[in-house]
Amino acid sequence: MASLITQVKSKLFIRSSQKSMHALDGAYASLLRGRSLDFEDLRPYEFGDQVRDIDWRATAKQGEPLIKRTKATRMHTVLFLVDSGRGMKALAEDERSKRDLVVLLTGALGFLTVRHGDDFSIIYGDSDRVRRLPPGGTEGALEHALRTIRQAIDDSDTPSDRDALLRYTARNISRRSIVVIVTDETPMSDDTDRLLRRLKVQHDVLWLTVRDAEIVVAGSARASAFDRAVDPGLARTAPGHRRDVDSGWGIPDFVHGDAEVMAELAALEEADTAHRDEVLRRHEITHAEFGGQDTAVATLLTMLNRRSHARA
Repeated sequence: MASLITQVKSKLFIRSSQKSMHALDGAYASLLRGRSLDFEDLRPYEFGDQVRDIDWRATAKQGEPLIKRTKATRMHTVLFLVDSGRGMKALAEDERSKRDLVVLLTGALGFLTVRHGDDFSIIYGDSDRVRRLPPGGTEGALEHALRTIRQAIDDSDTPSDRDALLRYTARNISRRSIVVIVTDETPMSDDTDRLLRRLKVQHDVLWLTVRDAEIVVAGSARASAFDRAVDPGLARTAPGHRRDVDSGWGIPDFVHGDAEVMAELAALEEADTAHRDEVLRRHEITHAEFGGQDTAVATLLTMLNRRSHARA
């Protein structure tokens, strides 16, 4: 079986040049690393670096922008809360597996964590139980973690329980960490709001939403956690052959193209999204939505840069 980290790296190191990796490195370093006055070295400016890190005197001498790097004063722990319920067996917005997108997002941030000498840990689970992997700081530990997450999603036969992950973290994790929540579009509950308020007192929190696949209804409506119930090659030409992952309910053909159903689904999604965004904004939690694997790295970079600028 191919290494999952190798697959993640193939998304990070795009177009043979390493500009995307440099940009992510710069965004990660400015966001998560401790800052000190101890000089380490100079390097050329790369897209994604912060203007405040430019050494203007050295830049004037060399005739090109140079970044002054300083030694980090502390190590961070990045704690991933990964929803591994059966809803993650469904399709993402790009018509590919949500599970694989979850692995990519966790792997990309996990790889940056390891690359910068920080530790990571994984808490994952569904409505049946919540589990935690021991902290790690190597690519080998990250590979094991990604395989564990993927297998947990494949094996899950119970619904997701995002609040259980948040509750476990609030009760058991006392050391200040950077908490990265990887979840889907399941509506927020009042308990989610309360638990996020509690977590923000102790931790820095980021929220990554994996967007669900669209129902093929004039290309506009959406529903959560739908999966193909037929061979993937037939799904695009037979839109009625889909089923809800949690309930197993198949979407009847007569629903497709029904303007009233489309409007009702769109209104429901808009209300759920507005409520989620309001809660995250109120708690000052950085958030991004991820629709597919091909755009995941660019969206991740935008999110990290937006957060680092906000903290500047």
